[in-house]
Amino acid sequence: MKTMKLFGGKTEAPETTPPEAPKSSFFSRMKQAVSRTRESFSAKIEDVVSLTRTVDESALEALESALLSSDLGVQTTTEILTALRDRARHQAIEGGEELRALLKQQLCSILESTISNNSNALPPAGEPAVIFLVGVNGTGKTTTIGKLAAWSRAQNRTALLCAADTYRAAAIEQLEIWATRSGVEMIKTRPGGDPSAVLYDAISAAKARQINDLYVDTAGRLHTKTGLMDELSKMSRTAARLIPGAPHQVLLVMDATTGQNGLQQARQFTQFAGVTGIVLTKLDGTAKGGIAVAIARELNLPVRFAGVGEQMTDLLEFSPEEFVNSLLE
Repeated sequence: MKTMKLFGGKTEAPETTPPEAPKSSFFSRMKQAVSRTRESFSAKIEDVVSLTRTVDESALEALESALLSSDLGVQTTTEILTALRDRARHQAIEGGEELRALLKQQLCSILESTISNNSNALPPAGEPAVIFLVGVNGTGKTTTIGKLAAWSRAQNRTALLCAADTYRAAAIEQLEIWATRSGVEMIKTRPGGDPSAVLYDAISAAKARQINDLYVDTAGRLHTKTGLMDELSKMSRTAARLIPGAPHQVLLVMDATTGQNGLQQARQFTQFAGVTGIVLTKLDGTAKGGIAVAIARELNLPVRFAGVGEQMTDLLEFSPEEFVNSLLE
């Protein structure tokens, strides 16, 4: 898998030993994670292609149903079916293997286009990358930050955590546990403290310690709470005053098991929080893994990481090609 270098190039290895890298390949781990989706989806695809040797309109209608049941959503499914129908009108689609190949092509094109449409903002040389993590409570945001810190260290990068979700004492305590597990330090304040103030301290510490990646936990905000969104804007301004271009990434953490229901909240976050990418958690817990494609298409945002389990290393840098292959092979 190609490294996206989300937060800059590699650096010298940190003094402490990073978590052990997973022994199995991305493809095998992703294939295992989406096994529930693949079993359901592949069975339906096989049913489609068994209807006729040459893929016709009735087969495409059955494919449409299969795509919708895998949570690709109406908009994404319509786009894919339109392209396949256009192909069928000009050149026959001969059997299941060709249909499968064309479907892979369509899915990869959707996922890859979001990456090309959203370039990675990099910090100035010698400055830390500031990465905000946003999302409603319960999506796995705080856990994801700990796993991202471990990911940074596996990339031979140093990391620091900032506990800016000051409204819940439990959030600070939970992040502290993950900081210990991932072998990194954390900057915090008292519960109820000013999030922008602790962010200021964290950025100052990251600069002084020559940290590569600063991960910032933010309050689990609902789009209806405009005061919290205003606070996030204040934090962004604070970061930009200290480091040009900060925050360099704003990653929205989404729970894959919520499917289409999570998209409305995601749309609000992208509007108000300047989201640059998605971390899709609990992908292994759903039979509707097609939501990854729906999110990318409907939000025009790339999926940057996928959570595939509870362990520290169960956060994978997302690869569109290998994700699609794991669904359809």
